[in-house]
Amino acid sequence: MSVNKKVLYITYDGMTDPLGQSQVLPYLIGLRPYGYDFTILSFEKKDRFAKLSPVIQKICDENGIRWVPMSFTSKPPLLSKFYDAVRIKRKAIALTRKYGFDMSHCRSYIGADVGMTLKKKFGTKLFFDMRGFWADEKKDGGSWPQSSFIFRQVYQYYKKKEAAYLKHADQIISLTQAGKKEISSWTVYDASVPINVIPCCADTKLFSLTGPDQKQAGRALLGLPADAFILSYLGSVGAWYMLDEMLELFSYIKQRYTGARFLFITHSDPNMVLDRLAAHGLEPADMHIVSAGRQEVAPFVKASDVNVSFIQPVYSKLSSSPTKLGEVLVMGIPVISNSGVGDVKQIIEDADAGVVLDTFTDADYRKAVDAIPGLMNKKPADIRSAVEEMYSLETGVRSYLSCYQRVLGK
Repeated sequence: MSVNKKVLYITYDGMTDPLGQSQVLPYLIGLRPYGYDFTILSFEKKDRFAKLSPVIQKICDENGIRWVPMSFTSKPPLLSKFYDAVRIKRKAIALTRKYGFDMSHCRSYIGADVGMTLKKKFGTKLFFDMRGFWADEKKDGGSWPQSSFIFRQVYQYYKKKEAAYLKHADQIISLTQAGKKEISSWTVYDASVPINVIPCCADTKLFSLTGPDQKQAGRALLGLPADAFILSYLGSVGAWYMLDEMLELFSYIKQRYTGARFLFITHSDPNMVLDRLAAHGLEPADMHIVSAGRQEVAPFVKASDVNVSFIQPVYSKLSSSPTKLGEVLVMGIPVISNSGVGDVKQIIEDADAGVVLDTFTDADYRKAVDAIPGLMNKKPADIRSAVEEMYSLETGVRSYLSCYQRVLGK
C-alpha cells in the first residue's frame, strides 16, 4: 500500500528504552503497511543510546520509519523537564514545517503538550495516547510532594493541561477500562471525543508458550535447580513495585517449599533486593538476580513456576496496564498479583490465571501459598488462550488502525 498519511509520533520515552522497543516500535511497524509514514521524535538516555542506537536505527531503516532522537536531561530535576519540553516543541515545529504531518500521535502528557501546539499552529490532528494519569502518578509516587508549594503548583498546572488535552484531542487512548470509566466521570471530559481502550500488548511470537522443556532449559541457562519451586519477578525494583510485600510472600513460600528460589529479572541494582532480605528472614542464597535484554526475557521467565508482581494500588494506577502481565500470561505462566491496579484483577480472574490479593495480611499470604499447587497444575495453553486475543500485538495494531482511520480517514 502506498504511503498517504504522515504521522509524527512524539514520546518522552526512548526507543532504546525497554518500553520503546516493546510498546512503540512494534505497533508502528505493524501500522506502516496500511499507508502511514512515521517520524518518531523521542528522548534517549545517554548510556542506552550509546549502546543500542545502531540496533534501533537499523530497525527503523528496515521498516521505513524516520527516527529523530534527542538527548534526555535529568538535572536539575524539575527545570530539566521544562527545558526538554521547550526543546521538543521547537523540534516538532521544525519537523512539521518540513514534512507537513497530518497527525501527531502523542504518548503521554509531554507529547500531548507538543501536539496541542501543532494543532493550534498547523491544524495537525491530535491523537492523545494518554497511557497513565501522569500528573497523579507524580503526586502518588512522591515525585511531586504536595507538602511543597512549588510541587502543588506544578501538579495543578498539569491537571489544567490534562483537561486541555482531553478537550482538544481528536482521539483518546486509555490503557484500561477502569481508566476510561474514571476519565468519563470527569467534568472536563467532552463525551464527543472518543476514548478507546488498548492495553499494553505483547509480542506473542517472542513471548511464546512455555512448556516443561523450556522450563528446564531456562533453569539450566540460569543455573537454577531443576526440581525447586521458582518464583519470578520481572521488571524494575522500587518506585511503584512493592518489594517488601513480595519478599514477605516469598518468606511464606519458603516455609512450605524449603528449596524455593526467587528469580529477579531486572536492570535495577541487585543491592536494592539484597539489602531488604534480612528484614524478611531471607538469605542471599535464596535469590537469583539477573539482568536481561529483550530477547533473553522470555527464556529466563520460563524457568519459573509462578510470577509475582505487587504494585501500589493508588488512585493513578487505575489507568495502569503492566506490560509484564501480558508478557507473562501469554507465555502461560500463572501469576500472583494484587487488586486496585487497572483491570488486573478482572483479567486474572476471568482467565483463571492466578491469585489476586486484596490486602497484604498473613491470611492473604497464606492464601497465595495454599493456591500454589493449583497454579502449578494449570495448563499453560489454557492461560495463553484465555488472554491471547486481548494481549496480542496483532489485536493492538488492529485497534490502533481503527482509531487512525477514524481520525484520518481510510
